[in-house]
Amino acid sequence: MALSPKLDLRQTQSLVMTPLLMQSIRLLQLTYVELEQFIEQEIEKNPLLERDDAANEPFSFESRTISDGQGPEEAGDYSRNLNSGDAAEHGDGSDADGQSEHWLVSGETTSSGSMSDTFDSSLENIFPDDPGTHDFIAGDLATQWKSSSGDGYVSTGGEGFNLEQVTASPLTLRDHVGEQIIFAFVDAADRLIAAELADHLDEMGYLRADVDEIAERLGVDAAHINRLIAVLQTFEPAGLFARDLAECLAIQLRAKNRLDPAMTMLLQNLELLAKRDFHSLRKLCRVTDTDLLDMLKEIRLLDPKPGTAFSSGVADSIIPDVQVAMAPGGTWNIELNPDALPRVLVNNTYYATIAKVAASPAEKGFLSECLQNANWLTRSLDQRAQTILKVATEIVRQQSEFLQFGVAHLKPLNLRNVADAIGMHESTVSRVTANKYMLTKRGVFELRYFFNAGISATEGGEQHSSQSVRHQIKLLIDNEKPEDILSDDTIVDLLKGQGVDIARRTVAKYREAMNIASSVQRRREKKAQASVRKGDGNSGFIRHTGVESQRVGK
Repeated sequence: MALSPKLDLRQTQSLVMTPLLMQSIRLLQLTYVELEQFIEQEIEKNPLLERDDAANEPFSFESRTISDGQGPEEAGDYSRNLNSGDAAEHGDGSDADGQSEHWLVSGETTSSGSMSDTFDSSLENIFPDDPGTHDFIAGDLATQWKSSSGDGYVSTGGEGFNLEQVTASPLTLRDHVGEQIIFAFVDAADRLIAAELADHLDEMGYLRADVDEIAERLGVDAAHINRLIAVLQTFEPAGLFARDLAECLAIQLRAKNRLDPAMTMLLQNLELLAKRDFHSLRKLCRVTDTDLLDMLKEIRLLDPKPGTAFSSGVADSIIPDVQVAMAPGGTWNIELNPDALPRVLVNNTYYATIAKVAASPAEKGFLSECLQNANWLTRSLDQRAQTILKVATEIVRQQSEFLQFGVAHLKPLNLRNVADAIGMHESTVSRVTANKYMLTKRGVFELRYFFNAGISATEGGEQHSSQSVRHQIKLLIDNEKPEDILSDDTIVDLLKGQGVDIARRTVAKYREAMNIASSVQRRREKKAQASVRKGDGNSGFIRHTGVESQRVGK
């Protein structure tokens, strides 16, 4: 058989990722804030899109026609009737002060020269944005003036200016330190050096600067800069200009007159405190269990990050996308949160009005493209809302026991289970559940919270979710006794008795993720607490008699 080229016509179906389709997919994973920003950008680009801010109207994603019986001509008639009504209140065409408003008569055209004579000033001084060579329509000018006047004052943009809505700028850490520098230093050079050091403060209030480098750059002695730092460390709040955590805590204890040799030794061995090695700390500080616990209580009252009090960052509140409530009959009422859904309308009336006067093909093409994009956006938002509702409904159906009885009844769930149940792709469910939140009677949970791995059960029983197993581990550790601290192996045996087949390394991983110390560290801490509650006969002996470890101010 000879080989020869030939043409073959075939018909196939394939999915083409158009820009509109890609944006529609991207809308699924946008958060509430990101979606609001995207819609604002679309409204700025598309003149046919506008917000539906009617509070009393039911929420709808469908494209609606704004037909209130007012076209462009009727809106103009309304403005003229409003102006004539204002003039009719005085009866003679005069304003409230009895002055004539003959130059504001609707329909008359006033030149720049006559208006300059009326105002007794040049037109450029009155209207600096408009040159005096142009003519003005008095009726439109009067409408603008009357619409821009508020309750006894004039505001720009037609919106009233409310002084109560103006807030002072927040006090920053740099401003707070700068005020104290003025009163702490007399010499101008010292103030400049102190201001340079203040510029090297991080958001926590720690000094992140190389003293030798600053001394070389400013041409001063490093010892002089260290003396200035000592003065700066007396600023409020206590703990500023520290180089590390130990120095920050020492500054605060010194301000309270609580920095004695024992506390100094404790601050020099914070790594032992992190390991809860109280036995070594007692030897180094030469104190008893009671004194050591008192010292720990004092440290807990300190602020390791004194500069964060001046942080200007504002935490955004979480707006749940779905609301779930118990309905009569034991069922669940699942609905979308209207506050988390944008309200967008397509102004078809405006499109019909503009399309009549559009002459060039470019104008008609632009209007058609705007209408197509506006309709696509409303359909995409509607599809996004329906998809979120479908996924949330299936999650509630799968995790109904969790909503009723708590985290111990949380079931293992993955994206494929939900995707197969609602007939969608797994990637779609992943996009929908990203950064979306559900409001339940047990609090606000991210949709991803309900998806967790399953842990095998003993004797082939039903699997347990990882979240419920974490909860059981935490309950076992919280209820343990000081004389019977549970090791990871013991926790494994107890969980197997409850039907959970889990490895020891998995227990250790979950315990560390919950920031729970090991059994050795918990045993040291609880023994020290138990000895204090029982009362130690030698408690306080070294503290009150030992010269080296005497607690100042006790």
